[in-house]
Amino acid sequence: MTVAATMIYVTAASQDEALSIGATLVEERLVACANVLGDITSVYRWDGEVQEETEVALVLKTRSDLVDRVTQRVMELHDYTCPCVVALPIVGGNPDYIAWIAAETDQPEED
Repeated sequence: MTVAATMIYVTAASQDEALSIGATLVEERLVACANVLGDITSVYRWDGEVQEETEVALVLKTRSDLVDRVTQRVMELHDYTCPCVVALPIVGGNPDYIAWIAAETDQPEED
């Protein structure tokens, strides 16, 4: 059985914040993996003004059925008022890796 998997793209103000969010989500088994990428330059409009800021990109891998929970948790953990959290479906790839995503985000049974 193939499990639907999703990559979630998030931006953060700093590497520390991205690492903290990623580590929390992995620990909580909401994502299988969090990749913290180096500095990026973001240009965007906010409050009617064009802004240019250095940010860090965070790429999360999870099951598609967890996207809403991951999004909500990122919003709880994030410092931004309106964080970038966008989900991109994984439409193919290494089946073993996708199975690993499913296994690592499986919630263990409570005793």
